[in-house]
Amino acid sequence: MSSTALDRLLALVQATGDPADVEVVAELQTAFVALQSARDAAEAANEAKTRFLASVSHEIRSPLNAIYGYAQLLERNEGQGAVRAAQVIRRSSEHLSHLIEGLLDISQVESGALKLSRDTIRFRSFLEQLIDMLELQARAKGIALALDCPPGLPEFVRGDQKRLRQVLINLVSNAIKFTDTGSVTLKVHYRNELATFAVIDTGIGIAPEDIVRIFTPFERVAGGAEGRPGIGLGLAITQALVRIMGGDIQVESTSGQGSHFSVRLMLSQPLEPPVDAGTGAGGVQGYVGRTRSLLLVDDDPAHLAMLTGLLEPLGFAVATASDGEAALALAARVQPDLALLDVSLPGMGGWEIAEQLRQRYGPAVRIVMLSGEHEPHPANGVERSANDMFVMKPFAFDVLLDVLGEQLGIEWLHAGGTGMSAVRPLSAQLPPNLAGPARPHFAAIERFVRIGHVRAIESEIDAIAALGEEAAPLADRMRGWLDSFDLGALSACAKAAQRDD
Repeated sequence: MSSTALDRLLALVQATGDPADVEVVAELQTAFVALQSARDAAEAANEAKTRFLASVSHEIRSPLNAIYGYAQLLERNEGQGAVRAAQVIRRSSEHLSHLIEGLLDISQVESGALKLSRDTIRFRSFLEQLIDMLELQARAKGIALALDCPPGLPEFVRGDQKRLRQVLINLVSNAIKFTDTGSVTLKVHYRNELATFAVIDTGIGIAPEDIVRIFTPFERVAGGAEGRPGIGLGLAITQALVRIMGGDIQVESTSGQGSHFSVRLMLSQPLEPPVDAGTGAGGVQGYVGRTRSLLLVDDDPAHLAMLTGLLEPLGFAVATASDGEAALALAARVQPDLALLDVSLPGMGGWEIAEQLRQRYGPAVRIVMLSGEHEPHPANGVERSANDMFVMKPFAFDVLLDVLGEQLGIEWLHAGGTGMSAVRPLSAQLPPNLAGPARPHFAAIERFVRIGHVRAIESEIDAIAALGEEAAPLADRMRGWLDSFDLGALSACAKAAQRDD
């Protein structure tokens, strides 16, 4: 029965029928309206879901294209340009991971409950990496992609790196998509902690009547959008993220002549550069102190090989197992300082292994759980007493190093700014009879590093060398760090020497 038929029936009953019948028909009419409204809402939700899934498919195409394209270049060129290709592939993979995490954040964006992080961003490098990731997409269309930065751009800024990357990738990728000839430029300006990002293209432009609609979810403006992937969710998410970060987004465009999107955000500069930033390029090369042993447990051989290849060069003693029984047997032999356990394993699961390790060795072994699931919690609550930390897959290597450093209490050594590697000095540890007398000198070095008192640091190193011949190798290494002004390595060494036996 339709709504019109119900209206006619209600009018007829009101004219000739019993009041009770009138009440029944009125209730039927109300119920019908409610059902119709629920049906319309369900249909709208289903349509929104379909559009959303289509948009997600579009959002992952750019990083996937970069990964696929550079992998093919590596195959064709037999490894030429491997370092740059690997960097682009890694950063594109990171962006895919962030997109997946972003799906979980959408409800938080809508409710205004999204939490922002305060990261220290190496500014110019961050922008260059972003352009590298999208360069293949622009090259495939035969258009130029450029980065325009002023020479006075600060080296470091503070902000939510993941959200800023998502905003800029959405805008630049969108500009490339709607530009068939010419160029796309990301122009950056920074003054008084206010960063302005302008994405300028020579594309199809936007008609005046469409500009007010482009930030509406699922809107597809006319005049050139046909046949292009996506359904208009990217700009809506971009606007929401910019506003949550306390910024502003504007657009100017002329149909047929291109568009100019502008984002303004407050990005403060850190009071001092991060300690591990060093004075030049270079990642972690090792750590100070005794050799730490790790037990890696995963049923994926590729994952075990990857972690082993990353961790062994840093000085870790690595043992691997693919199941629970082998893991427990290995633990009995090597007595690891830390175990990295995958949650999902055939037979004995990761949580059960963690429980048995904790029962056998107590807090002497640190336990870190790895999983591709979102913070799983087994019904028996074993993880509350068994594990020390949980890490989601996929994870950045830097995140893993942070976890290892925190759990094992170690300090990392980095490549020096002059190219001299601050590698872990295996033969340069102080013997027990010198460790005690040297401890006050290390405390002084740590204090002088914080204020940059070079002559005082040099004097304390000389005092350590004077303790005995066995202290000479470590003193020579520390003088090398001082000569290259690698204060981060000196600080790490001083802290570790005060803690290690």
